[in-house]
Amino acid sequence: MSAFSKNQVEMGITQQSYPFTIETMPVTKKLKVGETAEIRCQLKREGYYIPTTYKIRFFQSDAKGVLKMDNGTLFLPNDFYPLEKETFRLYYTSASTDQQTIDVYVEDSFGQVQQLTLSFNNDSSEDS
Repeated sequence: MSAFSKNQVEMGITQQSYPFTIETMPVTKKLKVGETAEIRCQLKREGYYIPTTYKIRFFQSDAKGVLKMDNGTLFLPNDFYPLEKETFRLYYTSASTDQQTIDVYVEDSFGQVQQLTLSFNNDSSEDS
């Protein structure tokens, strides 16, 4: 144990803010208008401090579509929503024939932010 760490323990100081990342399973790259992509997400924390909370928001820079949480919450752009689980799913439904890009931001109660950028191209193929 380093002298600094030992002093922290002796003084009753513990680390509160830990880095985190957001990982996803592979996501489809093409969507038809009205089609929904499932985005499976996992919040990975490097440490645990019990009172830490997380919130999520999204922004559509080049997109027309709808983003929902697996609990049915419909996201409004740039509004924060509590993230209550470390494993969660997002559902993006396309409303455009253009290329679409959305940015999802997860922020902890210490102000640390992770950004996830997702891009979708229009799938113009015909179903047979």
